[in-house]
Amino acid sequence: MTADTAYRVLDAGTRAFWRTVGRRVDLDGEHAWLRAPAAEAGVIGPSWLDAAAAAASGTVERDSERGLVPDLAVLDGPGFRADALSPQVRDFYEHTGAWTMDAWSSWSALFQPGGMLVEHLFGRRLQQLALPVQPLDVSHGIDSEIVGIVDGDGRQVSAAWLRRLRRTGQFLFSGAYAVRSLPGSARPSVHVTFPLEKGNVQVFLRPEVRADGALVLSSSSRAFGGDGAYVVVHGASGAAWAARAPIHEEFVVHVDDRGELRTDHELRVGRARALRLHYRMRRGKVGQQDSSTSILTSR
Repeated sequence: MTADTAYRVLDAGTRAFWRTVGRRVDLDGEHAWLRAPAAEAGVIGPSWLDAAAAAASGTVERDSERGLVPDLAVLDGPGFRADALSPQVRDFYEHTGAWTMDAWSSWSALFQPGGMLVEHLFGRRLQQLALPVQPLDVSHGIDSEIVGIVDGDGRQVSAAWLRRLRRTGQFLFSGAYAVRSLPGSARPSVHVTFPLEKGNVQVFLRPEVRADGALVLSSSSRAFGGDGAYVVVHGASGAAWAARAPIHEEFVVHVDDRGELRTDHELRVGRARALRLHYRMRRGKVGQQDSSTSILTSR
């Protein structure tokens, strides 16, 4: 058996597993909130962008200052007001393309071997969901590009956030960011989709504002139809299955005591902490700052 054949069997087996543990869903009806971009076979990267734009009867547009969410006020509702956010936090989300970032990673000793296995079997090969396992993986920084997917009227349907290792050019994440309301929810959530072959991983994050103006995005619900992570698998003739993944995330985007914008990202599997990521964001492109490249270590 060749390596390519072995990987095809692995990918098909993985999709079969999620179909088995998941439930049948109607993406054109009751479960339309799970309708999101998927990819064809092969390396993911930005391969799904044109199909996503075609599905919206729109186009792909590049804008150096495009944001993940053009106006965070669309998230307003009971318990959340965008105008209570720190101006830097809001500017980052509304003009993400104008910012650069450095990153640090720290894995739990219990979960690091599993992270390395997933990165080896899937992340590097597919160039998707390639969580950095070793601190030096991000030692030269991360290049970030925001690509808009706009409809025929020029409205942003979603924004693709493409993140690559600066040293190698390898994609770490390729995700579609949008705002979507969950069934029965009083206000919208931030909806992130990571396209995969014949399916995707989706995360719904509930926004909150801290007293200091920080943005907190969390996926704490464990119920199907609530905030959290989902794996969606597409089958023939429009069939689809979805399963809750036992992954819970929290992002805290805040301004530190030196006035720098930072993000603390914690990923848990069940109740156990698996990974912590820390980002420092600065407005301006690489080469326009005092120091364009930082040597990063684990925290």
